[in-house]
Amino acid sequence: MTNVLILGGTAWLSGRIATRWIDTGARVTCLARGTQPVPKGAELVRADRGDADPYGELRGEWDEIVDVSRHAHHASGAIAALGARTARWTYVSSTSVYADAATPDTDESAEMLAPAQDGDEYEYGAHKVASEQIVRTLGDRARIVRPGLIVGPGDPSDRFGYWAAAFDRAAEGPVLIPRVQGRSAQVIDVDDLVTFLVEGSSSGAVNAVGDVHELGHVLNAVRAATGHSGEVVAADDGWLEAHGVEIWAGEHSLPLWLPMDMGGFMTRSNAAFKTAGATLTPLSETIARIVVDERARGVNRERRAGLTRDQELALLAAV
Repeated sequence: MTNVLILGGTAWLSGRIATRWIDTGARVTCLARGTQPVPKGAELVRADRGDADPYGELRGEWDEIVDVSRHAHHASGAIAALGARTARWTYVSSTSVYADAATPDTDESAEMLAPAQDGDEYEYGAHKVASEQIVRTLGDRARIVRPGLIVGPGDPSDRFGYWAAAFDRAAEGPVLIPRVQGRSAQVIDVDDLVTFLVEGSSSGAVNAVGDVHELGHVLNAVRAATGHSGEVVAADDGWLEAHGVEIWAGEHSLPLWLPMDMGGFMTRSNAAFKTAGATLTPLSETIARIVVDERARGVNRERRAGLTRDQELALLAAV
């Protein structure tokens, strides 16, 4: 029986990873604070990775350890305590490690950000770079997977799902979008990522990203899936900025909207990912699942990204 340790295992992505390993028949242990339940069939070891010795209760060795940490000191502590006790260490990094956000179709050899140092202000990409460096000390046992924007049912970031909610809640009313000309979108279905993490056999680092699509095509596909029949109003970048609309994520934002000089951010090469055996769910199927999920969770619920309908209507009135 495959023995797997998930450092986490209760959040959106790590919980799905744990569940998929359980489905294969593996024995799965999740090290987590226990604020959320572990998947059925997994063993929970309660620990806070911010503590001095969070790994003291773990015994034995593993065939696979999976870590999704965002902080370099969590990665370094885990490697120091557990690195010698596993046959393979899979680290879930991010395409945010790359320094160049402008050049399309860059692969895994692209220049990376400077790694985070102790005392630096927290920056997600820099911590992922530092974590990768730590994981690489395991040599051939290290496996690094760099997802792009992960999407699918239950996504807590609300970025991609915002558009399903926006078109669905509007019904016959108008929806505000950014100018789409010259812009792209690239996502990875969470289930495709999880399948690759559990069943894939890549070594080194690989970009786990989907195919590149024109942003206009993606928004049209989401609109069609919701049955939206109202007007679609595109606003220029300068107008959106002047009215306090944020890019990419967060409150009062238009998710997936990025500056024109970041054309490489969502156009990374996925050639190595496909060569390593990854399969990609058709975008239309991913969108259909997200629409169902957004309706189930409530298209007017409080969100971590996007505009409220009232905010959107106020902006539309001013266009």
